[in-house]
Amino acid sequence: MVRKEIQDETDRVTGKTKQISPVPIHLSIYSPNVVNLTLIDLPGLTKVAVEGQPESIVQDIETMVRSYVEKPNCIILAISPANQDIATSDAIKLAREVDPSGDRTFGVLTKLDLMDKGTNALDVLEGRSYRLQHPWVGIVNRSQADINKNVDMIVARRKEREYFATSPDYGHLASKMGSEYLAKLLSQHLESVIRARIPSITSLINKSIDELESEMDHLGRPIALDAGAQLYTILELCRAFDRIFKEHLDGGRPGGDRIYGVFDNQLPAALRKLPFDRHLSLQNVRRVVSEADGYQPHLIAPEQGYRRLIEGALNYFRGPSEASVDAVHFVLKELVRKSIGETQELKRFPTLQAEIAAAASEALERFRDESKKTVIRLVDMESSYLTVDFFRRLPQEVDKGGNPAATTMDRYGEGHFRRIGSNVSSYVGMVSETLKNTIPKAVVYCQVREAKQSLLNHFYSQLGKKEGKQLSQMLDEDPALMERRQQCAKRLELYKAARDEVDSVSWVR
Repeated sequence: MVRKEIQDETDRVTGKTKQISPVPIHLSIYSPNVVNLTLIDLPGLTKVAVEGQPESIVQDIETMVRSYVEKPNCIILAISPANQDIATSDAIKLAREVDPSGDRTFGVLTKLDLMDKGTNALDVLEGRSYRLQHPWVGIVNRSQADINKNVDMIVARRKEREYFATSPDYGHLASKMGSEYLAKLLSQHLESVIRARIPSITSLINKSIDELESEMDHLGRPIALDAGAQLYTILELCRAFDRIFKEHLDGGRPGGDRIYGVFDNQLPAALRKLPFDRHLSLQNVRRVVSEADGYQPHLIAPEQGYRRLIEGALNYFRGPSEASVDAVHFVLKELVRKSIGETQELKRFPTLQAEIAAAASEALERFRDESKKTVIRLVDMESSYLTVDFFRRLPQEVDKGGNPAATTMDRYGEGHFRRIGSNVSSYVGMVSETLKNTIPKAVVYCQVREAKQSLLNHFYSQLGKKEGKQLSQMLDEDPALMERRQQCAKRLELYKAARDEVDSVSWVR
């Protein structure tokens, strides 16, 4: 039945032809009468293709055989017929190529019973014709007639023992000949190889266990079902994110320096680009002062004209102030995104990642709104009360004699309006320097400081109100990560079982 199943499986894969397939057929035999050994039965090397075989069959078979025998852990069973010259053995030739030292090659001679009368294979079996590291073993298999008669293997092994025991040529080697001796020899060799490699095998197993345990720690342990434990886990994950976010702001990680870049580069550049030249042009100054005077021209100094010019100029500061707030807001949002991505513990919980991102974004929006109100207040404060001392220190207009002008002068001349524009420009410059220092303070106080201290405070307050089912949903893992953890857990269990098995073996030396 086993033989038939092997034949049927071969026909299913290759068809009823003489082709070959690299797909192996696995057959496990459990019996108290067999040795602990894995045997790979490879097709015999051939030189020409027969009818029904492709022309590439010769190379195909050699490629398949090489794929096995080239492996350093493989024990090579080089089988050659005794009734042919050993020097022409393809098996020995290939074994010598892949195992030049011969440490893992065993030579086997078959068909000893079919040699011509008066000849024997003692020169090979006793190592005189071709020496190997391991002794040659001769075997006698069933003949084709025995196979056709379905002679079972027990009878065939008995006949083999009788052949060597009664052979005048091989009788003195009978205890070291035959298939049964070959099986024991291979099993003993396999045990000795394993025994020699146990330290490296144990080391490899321990390394694999360490790597898997490290990956399990990276993937995270399974989540508890208890609501209290789940809440604690969520809080710990939030703290891990918050810690990384603060590291970005404080310089432990890159990104926080971009906020300083807003104050040191972006804000001053925006202030320099304000259209004060147009606002304080001679034509505009004349128009604003004249409109401020109304139907009655100013008598001494055009105070209303000054105020209108200054207020109009100060309104330009609103744009750069709000732009600074928006720029810092953008940086903070980017840092939140980066921090979530860099929090390894969060990677397995996409739902919680989204919740934290949404809560942080909502908080940053609130901080931005408050920051905008504050910087606009700073601008409005400058407009609401002008610094009187600045104007008191301005040089007074003088007459040609060098005395303060007391006589009627042309207060509507070009020089007069230029002086007004120059005075307003100086005052606006002073205010610009003031705002260049106070706007960063307001932005940091309202946005950066609040983000460091209370980014997730509202989220925490809402978290305490959630029920167990809602907490479980927040800890809903990525299915791919769950599958990966299960695979790691299975592999870890197998490696630990293998280590215990190796440790429990007591090798007889």
